[in-house]
Amino acid sequence: MILLVTNKRDVTTDFVVLEMRRRGLPFIRLNTEDLPEHELVMANGDPARTTLTGPCGNLYFPEVTCAYYRRPGSFAANGQEAMAAYVVAEWSAILRSLWNALEGRWLNSPFAILRAEDKPRQLAAARRVGLTMPGTLVTNSFDAARAFLADGPMVAKPLRHALIDDGKIGSVVFTSRVAELDAVDADAVRRAPMILQREIPKRSDVRVVVIDNRVFATRILSQAHDETQVDWRRGVRLDLVHEAMELPAKLAEACIAVTLDLGLRFAAIDLVEDTDGRFWFLEANPNGQWAWIEQRTGAPVTAAIVDAFICGRAE
Repeated sequence: MILLVTNKRDVTTDFVVLEMRRRGLPFIRLNTEDLPEHELVMANGDPARTTLTGPCGNLYFPEVTCAYYRRPGSFAANGQEAMAAYVVAEWSAILRSLWNALEGRWLNSPFAILRAEDKPRQLAAARRVGLTMPGTLVTNSFDAARAFLADGPMVAKPLRHALIDDGKIGSVVFTSRVAELDAVDADAVRRAPMILQREIPKRSDVRVVVIDNRVFATRILSQAHDETQVDWRRGVRLDLVHEAMELPAKLAEACIAVTLDLGLRFAAIDLVEDTDGRFWFLEANPNGQWAWIEQRTGAPVTAAIVDAFICGRAE
């Protein structure tokens, strides 16, 4: 039995569901928004002997052979605010026990994902496996940021959250070019640490999906449009050209190595290809999106993920 931990609106999980149905594989989709509607029985207080019954069906944890922690949704409880908060906290606590009980059966463990989301840790891992990366400074010091800029063109990006939630629509924090820093910017810089990196003159952006020892690379022709030159996600251009590509063998091996170094079996890695054809590591998303890559290029990512469910970690 394959367990998919996700949310009701995750289209990427829908791709996986269709592939498993095509192959006739048994699975359970657990949409975590529904958790408080389930009944849980943990025999002998042993998480490995848990049964969860409710909207997901009948989930018996000893029967789970592989689990995919995709994009779980948040959940809420009814009732007075303090009691509702207590209920949510108790369900959250039991989830940690259940996820621990599945250790060794995850495509990516939720705890490995949490650790791998640390971007400075990603840079250290990339350095260990020999990937090239832009000069980087993490700081909230205005003086340090201005000195870094004085040494060459730079971009700024967030350490963790790329969305500022104002309770309404919110806004996305894209990677942005920093042309100058004046005294009026000092307070803004000091508010929170950020990542500053040397801006690499681009030929293209490259998204690399690693699944165990398989690599799917896509060249994104971001330099064709003004708004996508620094961050290809800006503008949400539907005409942004994507091309399947073959990475140099040593680079593909390094992408697999950095994924393993981070304790992962799956990663969505962002690279930059410069104007001389050299590749630079930017970051590795341990739970990144990939469905649009398959739609644009035909890369069989879904099939590779389902293969990983069946075969376990490739040697």
